[in-house]
Amino acid sequence: MGEQQPAGLDDLSLQILELEGRRFKYQGAKERAIRSELGIPVTAYYQRLNVLIDDADAWALRPALLRRLRDQRDGASGATA
Repeated sequence: MGEQQPAGLDDLSLQILELEGRRFKYQGAKERAIRSELGIPVTAYYQRLNVLIDDADAWALRPALLRRLRDQRDGASGATA
């Protein structure tokens, strides 16, 4: 069986992309999932996600998700200027 994991993405990066693609119904549910499922602090999650938004391997795997995330990030940073 061939793995479809891009060479530049590790398991944690793939898990972050999967989790980011999910919808969470309740406030705080995403943060709880980050801590319980990934075992990393929420701050580390968002730092890693920010790097993934600009990663070519991540874009090759999930372009629609990353386009939405990039637009959110860039829109949020532009709103404060």
